[in-house]
Amino acid sequence: MTTTEPDHPAPPAVVSGDVVPFNQAVRAWFAISLQTFGGPAGQIAVMQRHLVDERRWIGQKRFLHALNYCMLLPGPEAQQLAIYVGWLLNGLRGGLVAGTLFVLPGVVALLALSAVYVGFGDTTVVTALFAGLAPAVVAVVVQAVWRVAGRALSHRTLVAFAVLAFLSLAVFAVPFPVVVALAALAGWALHRLRPGLVESSGGHGAAKDGPEPLVSDDVLHHDQPSGRRTATILAIGLAAWFIPVALFAVFTGTDSVYTQQGLFFSGTAVVTFGGAYAVLAFVAQRAVEHYAWLSAGDMVRGLALAESTPGPLIMVVQFVAFLGAYGNPGSLDPWVAGVAASLLTTWVTFVPCFLFILLGAPYVERLRGNRSLSAALTGITAAVVGVIANLGLYFAVHTLFSAVHEVDAGPVHMTLPDLGAVRPVPLAIAVIAAVLIFWRRWSVLRVLGVSAGLGLIAGLAGLPGV
Repeated sequence: MTTTEPDHPAPPAVVSGDVVPFNQAVRAWFAISLQTFGGPAGQIAVMQRHLVDERRWIGQKRFLHALNYCMLLPGPEAQQLAIYVGWLLNGLRGGLVAGTLFVLPGVVALLALSAVYVGFGDTTVVTALFAGLAPAVVAVVVQAVWRVAGRALSHRTLVAFAVLAFLSLAVFAVPFPVVVALAALAGWALHRLRPGLVESSGGHGAAKDGPEPLVSDDVLHHDQPSGRRTATILAIGLAAWFIPVALFAVFTGTDSVYTQQGLFFSGTAVVTFGGAYAVLAFVAQRAVEHYAWLSAGDMVRGLALAESTPGPLIMVVQFVAFLGAYGNPGSLDPWVAGVAASLLTTWVTFVPCFLFILLGAPYVERLRGNRSLSAALTGITAAVVGVIANLGLYFAVHTLFSAVHEVDAGPVHMTLPDLGAVRPVPLAIAVIAAVLIFWRRWSVLRVLGVSAGLGLIAGLAGLPGV
């Protein structure tokens, strides 16, 4: 007589309390937070080294399982992974501390840099530094397209997803959330028609097991999923998410820049599949062209600042909010307005990450192996290549050319550069940055430093186009 494994293994007993001493965990997360440069890959590598390889608090398989779940969610996956692992090690307070410390240095650094940019951005030195950073961002985005394409476009069908996404955004101005939704639907539909066609292979789960953890998987913190727990977390999370926005709406009006930013960035927080680059074209378009919170040049410089500070790249929305509120402060002092809007935007961007993890973590095992969901996400990932390419085009047009013109003809809505208005100095810096990234394989932070120095030299020399 043979026996078969159940479809779902029996849930383990609930584990509460600290798996590792809480004060040690706090010190570890603080150390990690100061090293979160280099985008999500670098941030995940830092956590891998600290938590899996050195401290051995969590095993490789469990770490990757948590990462795979975070990859399913909108928002910065590296911060969500920190929340998840913090929850596994120290329960609710562990998740809250890990997620908060992960973004705190970046929040402080970018807030200070935003103030410097507003206060001193028109001086020769600061202008020249930013003039060097902006072209480098074009090369950085091209590198992001190359990397994501190498991982995501394993079949010509997925290449078609990327091309269609790019054309939808760059030529026909289809809204970003619509592109994401259609890509997910197309991935799911293709899986139903031809199973296996759009399923991803390899990925994070293909990595080695790594060193044996000191802490057994059986003693890591977990909760039993239940309707009561879900309802409680959902109610508290939604209240924490939207009460600050409601307070700003009450005291500053529903049409104020603070309310607009609170609602807009709450929306972007739930559509940031595929990383920050994927949603930044949408943010740039709306913030620059619709709300007029800042200029296209400001947006590029803000991205350069976010690239050079610790924490998730999506932190650039804090810079957007600061400039938008500083220029439209209402009844508040402009500096107070900038800080208030910056903190509100940071809040509504990252609070959903805590909600998604704490709400969904008990159900993670039930999501494993869901091929239809995997196919939908693979469709999104492929489309993200086209989305990031559109972001690169947007930045290149507004950085390397001094004049652009709009094309509106039926369904076509495009922004094209004036080829006679090319800016030679930014173009040269962009080419140098590309050579350093692709040929010399320098880190992004190092390339940004060199590019800023080149911009400073060109500015002090009085070269045109700086």
